[in-house]
Amino acid sequence: MKLHKIILAGVAAFAAVTAPAVAKDWKTVTITLEGAYAPWNITNADGSLGGFEPELAKVLCERAKLECKLVASDWDGMIPALNAGKFDVIMDALSITDERKQVIDFTVPYAATPAAFATAKDSPLAKAAGTGTTITMTPGQTGVKEIEALKQAFKGKTIGIQAATVYAKFVYDNFSSIADIREYKTSADRDLDLQNGRIDLGFDDAVYLANAFGTSDALTFTGPEIAGSIWGEGEGLGVRKADTDLRDKFSAAIKSALADGTVKTLSMKWFKMDVSPR
Repeated sequence: MKLHKIILAGVAAFAAVTAPAVAKDWKTVTITLEGAYAPWNITNADGSLGGFEPELAKVLCERAKLECKLVASDWDGMIPALNAGKFDVIMDALSITDERKQVIDFTVPYAATPAAFATAKDSPLAKAAGTGTTITMTPGQTGVKEIEALKQAFKGKTIGIQAATVYAKFVYDNFSSIADIREYKTSADRDLDLQNGRIDLGFDDAVYLANAFGTSDALTFTGPEIAGSIWGEGEGLGVRKADTDLRDKFSAAIKSALADGTVKTLSMKWFKMDVSPR
C-alpha cells in the first residue's frame, strides 16, 4: 500500500505541528488504517477493520501493553493528520523512506514486499519481458535493462497509480516520458478502470494486486516484480517525531512478533507468502 507511499506536496508544512516533546504515559493509542487496501486492511460488513494489519496491531498492542483503537481515514491525508494530533499511529502499508523521515518517525519494519505491473489477461501487454521473475533495485537506479524493455513495451499506454505512493514516484520517474500517467485516490478505483479497459496498466504492491486478481479473473501480472531498497526499508508504523517512547514500545513488540514467527503466520494467512523483512 500501499506496501508501500510518498509524502504529499506540502506535508513538510506540518512537520512543526507535532505533540510536545514530553514523554507520555501511554495507555490508549489510536491507530489509523485506510480500511480499503486488501489484504493489508479491509472494512468488514459490520464496519470493523480486518486484514493482516488489524490482526497484527492487536498482537502488537497486547505486547506493548497498550489499549488500541483502530479508525479508518483517507490515505492522502494521513501524514498531515498524524502531525496534527488526530491519531497517534499510521498502519497502512506505509513504506519507510528518507522523504517521510523528514516529517515523521518510524518503527522498525514489520513487512517488506515487491511491486509489479498488472494488465488485462487478454491484453497484448500481458507477459511482457521478465514476467515471472523478480529484479532488485535501489533508489534512483537507472539503466536497468528490464525497465528499459518495459518502456519500449508500454510506450503510448496509460498507467494507473494510486496518488501519493512510492509506486507513483517510481512510475513518474521511469515512465512519464513514454506513457500517460493517471492518478487515483484509491487503488480500488484504479483497479475498476483497469478491469473495464479504461487504462492499460496498473502498478502497485504485488501482494495487494494478487489479492485484487482474486476478485477479477480478467487481470494478471506483467513484467518482473520489483523488489529492493527502492521501496525503502519496508513497511513500518508511522508516529510523530516527538513520540519516540511510543515508537520504541511498538518497535520492541514488532521485533518480538518477528522473532517468534507471529508475523510470518499472519502473512501466510493473509498473503499466502511470508512478508517478514529480511
